[in-house]
Amino acid sequence: MTTSAPPTRAPETGDPSARARLNLKWLLRLRWGVLMGQALVIAVAAYGLELALPVSALAVLLLAETVTNAAVRAWLTRAPRVAESVIAGLMLWDTLVLTGLLALSGGTHNPFTTLYLVNVALGTVLLPARWTWGLLAFTLGAFGSLFVLQDVDLIPGLVRPDHAELMRLHLNGMWVAFAVAAGFIVYFVQRVTRALGEREQELALARAQHSRREKVASLATLAAGAAHELSTPLSTIAVVAKEVERALSTAGASDSVRDDLRLIRQQVDRCRDVLVQMSADAGQTLGEAFHDMPLGALVERTLAELPTPERVRVDLPLELTEARVHGPPRALSRVLRGLVKNALQASPHDASVALCVRAEASGARVEVRDTGAGMPAEVLARAGEPFFTTKAPGEGMGLGLFLTRSLAEQLGGSLELRSTPGEGTVARLNLPLLTPAPSAAPGTEAAA
Repeated sequence: MTTSAPPTRAPETGDPSARARLNLKWLLRLRWGVLMGQALVIAVAAYGLELALPVSALAVLLLAETVTNAAVRAWLTRAPRVAESVIAGLMLWDTLVLTGLLALSGGTHNPFTTLYLVNVALGTVLLPARWTWGLLAFTLGAFGSLFVLQDVDLIPGLVRPDHAELMRLHLNGMWVAFAVAAGFIVYFVQRVTRALGEREQELALARAQHSRREKVASLATLAAGAAHELSTPLSTIAVVAKEVERALSTAGASDSVRDDLRLIRQQVDRCRDVLVQMSADAGQTLGEAFHDMPLGALVERTLAELPTPERVRVDLPLELTEARVHGPPRALSRVLRGLVKNALQASPHDASVALCVRAEASGARVEVRDTGAGMPAEVLARAGEPFFTTKAPGEGMGLGLFLTRSLAEQLGGSLELRSTPGEGTVARLNLPLLTPAPSAAPGTEAAA
């Protein structure tokens, strides 16, 4: 009699029925392994060691376990919901079958009584506390019943091993039973340790994403507040500048003075446009409505507001132009435009940058490659942190990559950066698609 290793940790879910269904699937796989192991051990003991065992009765118990496993598997494919009581019932049944097998093959002398502990350990993983304690109490009662069952006379035609055979079974099986129990414990502890490590990584990633979302919300509030507070004084400056310009025209001021006033008004208007943009962008990720957007339209919107779109080489296969992403269109085009602007600024003025779109199993991959100086490892490690920038003062606030990564993660994608000093930088934006995109054939690069 043997057992298989415990299941890997099932993905956490808030639905108890879904979690019970996953656990039941794992238990059914384990039970098939148990059946094969039990059959193998009985065959070795009966025909290899030539012990006097009631093989026919043991085979009936194994057959009953097989029928149960097949029936539960068939029921699982049709059942709309699965309760934890189903798992508990199966494990109680397994304890009963194990008790019958042990009672017919040596009782308390059988070294494989240690498998009771294996069943309890599995119950601890798969069942809630109340069921686990119940399973433990039932197992203790079943183990205790072996002291009585091993002395009950069998029906005519069935025989048990005599005392000498029982001792030989016990001595020969101790090593095997120890190997099974030790192997289970080692494997189980390794899987639990690995699962805990993976869980810690998931928690760390979730905390980092939550922190980024909080920072985005704080930046949105700050931008909206700044836009609101500065709009009034800028409007006042614009009105006063216009009145001063009119008064100076009446007084016959020089053209240079009036040109300076017009320049002031132009700069004020530009500041107001920037504030309007800030006010709109403040709620962009959090408040803009989500729509389906073709990749071709996304690329067009990205290039539309670039100062030098002719420097961008677009590689968008024709079959991907109508593949759609779901998200805030304005924010998507803005963050992708930010990646292209970064590439243009990093590249020499006479060099172009590449904007490539490809289909992958997980969605769309949008790559922006420049031919700049690249970034050293210590700078690359910090790229994407809020307010971290290598640009000259006044050219950037260090928020572009941070907001791009935040939006990508909000949509279920990611942002990856690769850079080699002297060879340029590649920014890869991964976005999920609404429907699987066709495999992209090699595209022809066209100047945008």
